[in-house]
Formats: sequence, structure tokens, C-alpha cells
Amino acid sequence: MRLGLFGGAFDPPHNGHVALVSAAKRALGLDRVIVVVTAAPGHKDVYAPAEARLALARAAFPDDEVVLDEHPRTVDLLRAHPEWHGAVFLLGADELEGFRSWKEPDEVLRLVTLGVAARPGHALPPVAPGRTETFALDEPVTSRGLRARLQAGENVSDAVPAAVWEAIEREGLYGARRSYTQSA
Repeated sequence: MRLGLFGGAFDPPHNGHVALVSAAKRALGLDRVIVVVTAAPGHKDVYAPAEARLALARAAFPDDEVVLDEHPRTVDLLRAHPEWHGAVFLLGADELEGFRSWKEPDEVLRLVTLGVAARPGHALPPVAPGRTETFALDEPVTSRGLRARLQAGENVSDAVPAAVWEAIEREGLYGARRSYTQSA
């Protein structure tokens, strides 16, 4: 059984995240993917509480296992879960560009293989020859862009799964208001 791990803040989860997991399952032959919501990422701020992001991720990935991770760094998560060693750790090409700045990147590569979504406009640096598998993804959505659109009063239902949109609107997350301008 081939396992994939997809970690992140999911602040909020969006169609790009869902497309990445779907493409990885097909292209890399993954039988199972565990979506790992990082409670407090060590490399960036988050805008919604961990439990809210966990609920949003569960709404976005109803067919996958979704767990909350209290480790701020990937290597610490992997050390805490030896049953995940040998898995394919999924990430976008934009994240791969900064991979060498991660805590103990060589240890991460010893424990897992990287499954990298090749996106238009992002060159793939030769970070881990022999420890990287790539697959195509053509989904330009970003969580940062969605938060900005929400704070500007825009409707982002076109960019997130319906269940995620319903939860964002219901909970008023990211400055969401019940009255939106239509996005272009």
C-alpha cells in the first residue's frame, strides 16, 4: 500500500489543495493520503484557529484521513510517526524552492520521498535527486490570495470546495461577510 502525506496550514483549504491530492493519487499510484493540518506552522503565521482549519480540511477532503499535527516542523512530525516512514510527502513546486531551508531537510529525505506538483511558472530545483517524484498540476489558487479576496469582501466559492465555503461563511472566517461582491 502506497501512502501519501499532505501537510500544511490549510488556511483555508482550496481547490488547488484538492487538485494536488487528486493528481498525486493518480500520477504516483497512492492508495491512501493522510492530510496533516499543522496547528502552528514554524515558518508562517496562520489566520484561523487550528480546530477551524482542521474542520475546513475535513470538509475539503471527505474521502481522506485528516489529522491535526502539533509539530511545527515536518521532520519532527515524521519522527513522531515512524509508521509513515517511506511515504510520499506531497508539496507544490513553490514549497520545494524553499525546501533546503526546512529544519533538517536531509533527514526529511531519509524518512520520506518528496512528491512534487510541478506548477506553471515554478522551476523545479534539483533538491533531492532520486528522492523526488514529480506530477503535473495546473491549479493557480493560493490560500494567501483567497484570504485577501475574502477580506476585500469577495465571494470565493469558485475557488474552494462547497463544504469549505459553507463553513467559512457560517463561521465568518477570514473576515468573510454574508454580503459579497461577485469575483471576476
